[in-house]
Amino acid sequence: MKEYNFNVEEVINHLILWIRNWFEKNGKGCKAVLGMSGGKDSTITAALLARALGSNNVVGVMMPDLGQGLNEADEICKHLGINCIYAPIDNITGAFYDSDITKDNGVWSLNNFSKQAEQNIPPRVRMAMLYAISQTVNGRVINTCNLSENTIGYETIFGDAAGDMSPLGNLTVTEILKIGDYIGIPRKWVHKTPDDGLPNSKPDEEKFGFTYAELDDYIRTDNPETEDSHWDKIESMIYDSKFKREAMATFKPLEEELYAIVNDDILASCPESNESEND
Repeated sequence: MKEYNFNVEEVINHLILWIRNWFEKNGKGCKAVLGMSGGKDSTITAALLARALGSNNVVGVMMPDLGQGLNEADEICKHLGINCIYAPIDNITGAFYDSDITKDNGVWSLNNFSKQAEQNIPPRVRMAMLYAISQTVNGRVINTCNLSENTIGYETIFGDAAGDMSPLGNLTVTEILKIGDYIGIPRKWVHKTPDDGLPNSKPDEEKFGFTYAELDDYIRTDNPETEDSHWDKIESMIYDSKFKREAMATFKPLEEELYAIVNDDILASCPESNESEND
């Protein structure tokens, strides 16, 4: 098995320097804007940003949907000393949920969405809100996803998967917990049971059928110590979500097709009189 030693202090120092350098090149003088869910990822990301840029340059945005609380996000912002914005999204998502899709005389009109589509509406609305706020305060949007969730596709395209930069994108949950403990964030926030925040939702690990520790072992070692059935589940989720980790497919015309278009344009622009003079 490959040796795996996570030097938490060294990674933190490197990560803070990386954040500072990124903002120096891509957003000098800008604020870091991120969604605050009350979960470990946004909490630890905000703490690292505050260390790297100064707490006054970090803006945490709380965006609860209908029936959702703040999950201590306001307390976390206060504890970290960062700026805090309350921007509930229930009036926006409500417009989606109240819509219908019907067909009349061959024309489709909005009616209702699938359960999966409705679950993905809030993350995408939140990301739109974050970018609107970011542009308003001269900021950059921070992605708070981690490597464990990215690996199995536990994210929403154009929702929580979006952002301008991602401090935790190459760190597993196990590593992130070590960072949170090392920098002194209260244990109740670092080790809070993770879930997707949806009403009546189950904890993440219960939905997966395996633990984050097992998933992280799979990611970081050559010979994962997971049970075979769990290994199969992990690989199945990785395969099914492959499209989320790839760049959007774009058509690229062949060179001969491009040149053919150019030549056709040139011929089309030549006056007929010039052609007759050359006959």
